[in-house]
Amino acid sequence: MAGKFFDEWQIGDAIVHEIRRTVTETDNLLFTTMTHNPQPLHLDIEAAKASEFGQILVNGTFTFSLMVGLSVGDTTLGTLVANLGYDRLVMPKPVFIGDTLRATSEVIGLKESKSRPNAGIVTFLHRCINQRDEIVCQCERSALINRKDV
Repeated sequence: MAGKFFDEWQIGDAIVHEIRRTVTETDNLLFTTMTHNPQPLHLDIEAAKASEFGQILVNGTFTFSLMVGLSVGDTTLGTLVANLGYDRLVMPKPVFIGDTLRATSEVIGLKESKSRPNAGIVTFLHRCINQRDEIVCQCERSALINRKDV
């Protein structure tokens, strides 16, 4: 089990996740169509060429999901009870097909659970960064995580 228990986290803990992912045309196409998103910027090369981006723009919800997925192995794998929410989601730069993305996480909050004495709430600041060292997505994730010794 790679994730940490609630009692093992401290505010300020920072992780540079080792797994990186190059976004492919298939990733974008499948995610966009599986979620019934008809946005031409994600699906229509001619419409995308005519946009300010000049090329297909990767679906932002794919980027968000990938960022969280890249973090799971080092944060909550095997220790998570439930994700409670995602806050302050921003996407300051676009993602394009062929971009290679990586993620970092920092613990910015720890809170005892009032309803579950066997767990606590960890708030992570997740960042997704492209090969040009630009932040392309960022959010705060609140996760209910089991305690180790309960």
